[in-house]
Amino acid sequence: MLRVPVSGQRLDILEWLRDPVAHFPPQRYGDLVEDGISSATLAAKLGVSRNAARTHLDLLTGIGLLRAKKIRRRTFYRRDEYRIAEVSHFFEKGW
Repeated sequence: MLRVPVSGQRLDILEWLRDPVAHFPPQRYGDLVEDGISSATLAAKLGVSRNAARTHLDLLTGIGLLRAKKIRRRTFYRRDEYRIAEVSHFFEKGW
């Protein structure tokens, strides 16, 4: 996890997903709070391609800060609050 460079966009994504209803429009499929956001929704918010958005989401999922959930043919991403709290605790203790 620590080898991944910190990106302002990735930190923004984590912050936006803390309260997705305030930061993203309603989606056709998937509840913003229960299921999370799709890569298309994030791409529109960031102004990047779906592939670029998916790269950010996959990276955050890979290090455990997001959880992925398939609904129909789409993948939705939401914060893993337990894992985020766990990582935060390590940094507070000074590792």
